[in-house]
Amino acid sequence: MSIAIETIQVLEEIVKDIPIGTNLALLHLLWAMMSGAFLQSRGALFGALQIAGFSARQIRRCSQAIRCGAWKMEDLIRSWQNYLLTQEDWEVRRYGGYTPLAADITAFFRPKLKGKIGKFFHHIANKAIKGIGIGLIVMVGEVEGRRIPLIRKILPAKGDMSQAQLKEELLTLVSSCLREDEVLVYDGGASIGDMQRAKVERYVVRLPINCTARRNYLPPQERGRPREYGEIVRPVARSYKGRILPSTSPSLEGEFPFEGRRIKCSGWKDLIRSDQKVSEAEESFNIWVFYDPLYRDPLILGTNMDVEPEVIFKLYHDRWVVEEVPLVAKQLLGLARGFLFSPKGRVRLPQLALLAANILSYLACVFPPLPTGFWDRKPKRTPGRLRRVLAREGFSKDYPLEGRIRKKESVTYHLPKGVEAHRRRRAA
Repeated sequence: MSIAIETIQVLEEIVKDIPIGTNLALLHLLWAMMSGAFLQSRGALFGALQIAGFSARQIRRCSQAIRCGAWKMEDLIRSWQNYLLTQEDWEVRRYGGYTPLAADITAFFRPKLKGKIGKFFHHIANKAIKGIGIGLIVMVGEVEGRRIPLIRKILPAKGDMSQAQLKEELLTLVSSCLREDEVLVYDGGASIGDMQRAKVERYVVRLPINCTARRNYLPPQERGRPREYGEIVRPVARSYKGRILPSTSPSLEGEFPFEGRRIKCSGWKDLIRSDQKVSEAEESFNIWVFYDPLYRDPLILGTNMDVEPEVIFKLYHDRWVVEEVPLVAKQLLGLARGFLFSPKGRVRLPQLALLAANILSYLACVFPPLPTGFWDRKPKRTPGRLRRVLAREGFSKDYPLEGRIRKKESVTYHLPKGVEAHRRRRAA
């Protein structure tokens, strides 16, 4: 059986529960994304579907499905989860009995798009640019030792929602769906205060190099006004206006092996935020600093979990898998640019792109290594190679699709056609 047919079978499992007719259009659309047709069309929907080999009628149906189709992204994600969790080759990664749940915010930038649309920070432009913001939550698993994400939730920004508002909603969503053995792992875009306001039960978050905290007890009283704040804890020394600010002596120290090297760590426990006064009612947290010989700067992590530092380090190390989904969607599949302007379609297209990227990454690990050409003598299992193979083989028109995945035979003779279908009429 060819790689293209096996890919179509996986897509059938994902879209089969969508209403008849719409499921066929979504199947064609996901195939066009995974075969790299949007990369050639530079983000144009009709051009990508034409490059993928679909007819004019099929292209119009795909356009209608993404613009005003009666389907929800949650149903596709649920079907994808049910399919992947039943596969024997995919296993959830665990450390100390805990599973990392990675979250992040990405944006598909549309600077010329009109209407209510938020602004999100663009690292190259070094400023906020109009775009479709999406919050992403993924589970972390592995296939034959390689880390593979599994999308748990996709949270699109509503209207002109800012990046800070989307982050707040994303953390609240994670807090509501966090299971007993899961830990939220977040990069430096969030702080300890964000986690506490969202009431996240277990978290590991990266802190800045100049972060500070306070002890949750008062230092010895000296002359003057009674103290209200605890002693400052500075995990890493730094300089300020020509003066060296020394680091605070750690409460715990240790080291552990990791991938053939020794990681040294220092820890401070039972801390509160720098803006909080000493109180037993305040939620405490721990800070761990990890010194990896491969990196010049140390890694500083904040957590409210009382576990071994090796578990904290490995949990955060698996956070990077969440970056793979938007990277594949934008760069490998060419959906960083999109030319769809309907209110629903411009939000649905990036979400479908993230789902297609997740499917492509998994299938690339399951299928045998696929060489790009005769020069590729030692191919690896990468989504880029699989994308080229799908583009070369094309969509199989002879393969019989499942019974529910078909064109919907609807009666349309009574409906207005052409300009009469969308002509504006004066109200009575």
